[in-house]
Amino acid sequence: MKLRIGIPKGSLQEATLQLFARAGLPAYTNGRSYFATTADPEIECLLIRAQEMARYVEHGAVDAGLTGLDWIVESGLEVTTVSDLIYAKRSRGKVRWVLAVPEDSPFQRPEDLANRIIATELVNVTREYFNQKHVDVRVEFSWGATEVKAPMLADAIVEVTETGSSLRANRLRILETVLESNTQLIANQCSYADRAKRKKIDNLALMLQGAMEAQERVGLMLNVHKENLKAVLGVLPALQKPTISHLSDADWFAVNTVIDESAAWEVIPRLKEAQARGIVEYPLNKVVL
Repeated sequence: MKLRIGIPKGSLQEATLQLFARAGLPAYTNGRSYFATTADPEIECLLIRAQEMARYVEHGAVDAGLTGLDWIVESGLEVTTVSDLIYAKRSRGKVRWVLAVPEDSPFQRPEDLANRIIATELVNVTREYFNQKHVDVRVEFSWGATEVKAPMLADAIVEVTETGSSLRANRLRILETVLESNTQLIANQCSYADRAKRKKIDNLALMLQGAMEAQERVGLMLNVHKENLKAVLGVLPALQKPTISHLSDADWFAVNTVIDESAAWEVIPRLKEAQARGIVEYPLNKVVL
């Protein structure tokens, strides 16, 4: 069995390759080649633009691939969603496609844009957005640099943003969110119906999720005397429940837990104050919940 996975080429490529490596499946690219081998001889990767991923997955050129929900919806194609993969989700979260107009524009609501021109890469989603509002607009495809299209080439734009800083830098004002999007692992329906391929795809999803859960988290282990155990546990913001086990001395316990890395700065000194001993912070590769 050979499983072919589509990796998004472009802005998400490096982050995806790093995620695969943390998941235990490093992918090796070769110069200008669009193919990549992996540590698993049954899995090979193909670099594909995120905008085209759903098409190649639906056609069966690749068995599964990573792309944004936005491009899946935009394509209108039938694929199976295996898993949500929100990279660095604690710091970034989902991205938004927003309807924006120039700061000094008279338009205040989407309805004010009737019979106006909207520039965007997300043409089908934008048309459906305005159709649901019963607003007749002219949606034009933008080949990039969409922020500079308004007001000279379009009355408004629909563009992707994380923080809105790029829009503000181009003196644009957000009216509404059109669509929220995040990266997803999708599969070809026939491939996912195949038992062997499905198991392989599900295992990939599990390991990718585990690698993402480990991002920005660290493990902590420490020793504590039984009389101070309650105070130490009161300090720990555990992922679920800390693991507590007896040491060879019955009066002492070993405690293991997982915390956000950003919390370690405050938590470790407080643990010391609570009489914890032998505190060790260590990095995590995967956290499988």
